[in-house]
Amino acid sequence: MTFEQQWLEYDYNPFILFNANGRVTSLNSEAQFLLGSTTPKELFKLAQAYANVTFGFKTTFVDLEFGRYKFFGLTVGYEDEARIGIKLYQTPSFKLSKPKLGGELTNIFSIVDLCIATSSMTSDIKYAKDYDPTIPEVVMDSKKLIKVLNKMYSCAQENDEILTKVFYRVGEYVKFEDKKYSIFSISVEAPNIDNVKSDELKTLARDSNFYIEINNDLTLNIPMITS
Repeated sequence: MTFEQQWLEYDYNPFILFNANGRVTSLNSEAQFLLGSTTPKELFKLAQAYANVTFGFKTTFVDLEFGRYKFFGLTVGYEDEARIGIKLYQTPSFKLSKPKLGGELTNIFSIVDLCIATSSMTSDIKYAKDYDPTIPEVVMDSKKLIKVLNKMYSCAQENDEILTKVFYRVGEYVKFEDKKYSIFSISVEAPNIDNVKSDELKTLARDSNFYIEINNDLTLNIPMITS
């Protein structure tokens, strides 16, 4: 791999090259992660929609979102009918606005179970759980986490069943004070999410210095800081 190819391979922004039939012929590392949140077919259609009317390259500023991925623009380029490439420009996802995280070592599963118990006291909802037991205790402001989790469950009260997952974000990390930390997530999955309450949840999560995704489910992403 040449030096120029390495720059593309390790670029923070996903790049994918398609053939004329929409088959992926080349992609960088970040694009491989992106394909966990969307499909080649969808990205090929996106490339066709934003391609220049004649051969060449065209950059467009547009807000796009695929799972946890958010983009503010893309470039589409092609020199013939055989190949077309697309590069998407990521909006920074994870920000820790405070110079130092406060809190104490917290057992995440105990906190989640407490919030489920609190929510179930006033409803007949069935609560299912899918936990990865290998996730360790992490440094966390437990009071803030409880507030955000309780709000997540309140957004899903119009359901017969709610699934809670606690899992690693494989291959993803956040930088904090020049160190890399893995990420794990707490997701609340249910068919019906209250849009008004979810807007309130966004504000609460932001003010509590948490990063949350609100799509078909509610997913709270947390850095795994253990000391």
